[in-house]
Amino acid sequence: MPPAPTRLIYRHKLATRIWHWVNAVTIIVLLMSGAMIFNAHPRLYWGHYGANSDPAWLQIASDRQGGYLRIGETRLNTDGVLGRWTAEDGSVRTNAFPSWATIPSNYNLALARRWHLAFALVLGFGLLAFLIASLFNRHIQKDLTLHRRELTPRHLWQDVVEHLKLRFHNAEDPGAFNVLQKLSYVGVIFILIPLVIFTGLAMSPAMDMAWPWLVDLFGGRQSARSIHFIVAALLLLFIVVHLVLVLLSGPLNGLRGMITGWLRVPEARP
Repeated sequence: MPPAPTRLIYRHKLATRIWHWVNAVTIIVLLMSGAMIFNAHPRLYWGHYGANSDPAWLQIASDRQGGYLRIGETRLNTDGVLGRWTAEDGSVRTNAFPSWATIPSNYNLALARRWHLAFALVLGFGLLAFLIASLFNRHIQKDLTLHRRELTPRHLWQDVVEHLKLRFHNAEDPGAFNVLQKLSYVGVIFILIPLVIFTGLAMSPAMDMAWPWLVDLFGGRQSARSIHFIVAALLLLFIVVHLVLVLLSGPLNGLRGMITGWLRVPEARP
């Protein structure tokens, strides 16, 4: 059977490509430096206050049985990965996250905070620059606007089925973003990244004094820290799913599209 006809389209504008690669580095550094910061107190609480004697809704630690992750009353064995793991020199460590997942790799809270705050500025101002550029090139209006018919249960289920069949392009308009792409990108751009920025600000003592309403908005400083952690986990999940879909849909084609802007897609049906 001859291969299906394809064509090249210009899909990703320059501002989108720059922001994509800057964000790729920025979020990885933020996740890894954040993991080191979390190692200093691997417990999460709700409300304004939280200390070792207070009940935590999430904890990564170790005991005689090994490393574990506890969420509420549920305990998950994570020995060798989280809570207790073996370092390259053969020594057993009891930090929440292993050294390969943190920046810096050795325990250094002060340096981790410097990395985290520096790249948090890149994340915030990068998002602002991307949104301003999108006003001029109309990227969000043309590519990410959700239409009512796309949000019907039938249309959503059809898109899920198409993904399961590894068909990622609309046959009538191969250059368009499908509804699952739109929902995920809109969720990341307008919900997750702003949330991780503002919850990060709510944990800053200086911002607490300047904007005390921000802490109250999230229900307390410890609640802001918990939301910050949850959003970071969702961003990590988005990255993993995104990479898997890129591999399934053709990594070389996707890489070319995000470097040059040109993407090869199936020929549109008549």
